[in-house]
Amino acid sequence: MNKIAILFSGKGTNFAHIVKTLHQKECEVVFALTNNPKAEGIAIAQRYAIPYGVVEPKHFEAREAYDAVIVETLKRYAPDLTVLAGFMRILTPVFTEQIKAINLHPSLLPRHKGLHAIEKSYKDSHDEGGVSVHYVSSELDGGELILQKTVTKKDLSFEAYDREVRTLEKEALLEAIVIALRG
Repeated sequence: MNKIAILFSGKGTNFAHIVKTLHQKECEVVFALTNNPKAEGIAIAQRYAIPYGVVEPKHFEAREAYDAVIVETLKRYAPDLTVLAGFMRILTPVFTEQIKAINLHPSLLPRHKGLHAIEKSYKDSHDEGGVSVHYVSSELDGGELILQKTVTKKDLSFEAYDREVRTLEKEALLEAIVIALRG
């Protein structure tokens, strides 16, 4: 069975969805890591008895040093794929050149790279927004696309659009994990 690691920073809703849907079925979640000691996703790792770690960036002088510890930690678990599910860190080539990873992004890339993508997407002139899942590269939100899913913005309030995007995220991430593991 393929092994995956999950990196997250916050509530861990996508992490939870992966565990409930794919863990011990399509793949085994062998490790989870967060950069936030207060991340709610830690409780998910505990609930499902998934080994996890907390590595805070504030303890490192440089991004590269931080990423080196992440890489070293991940290699101990030998995942076939690492999934960034709301991991709010820009990763350096120290990570991107050694770890096969995918990232979920809440816009139709290449539009709206970086932070606040849902808000930017909602306000832009396009009729559709959506989500992208891509391979992680050294370019922020610039790796090869695995898939995209769209939502029509017409007649949606921001709150409704936000809900639609977050629902699509879960579906897109699951599909992309399966594609990346089989590919």
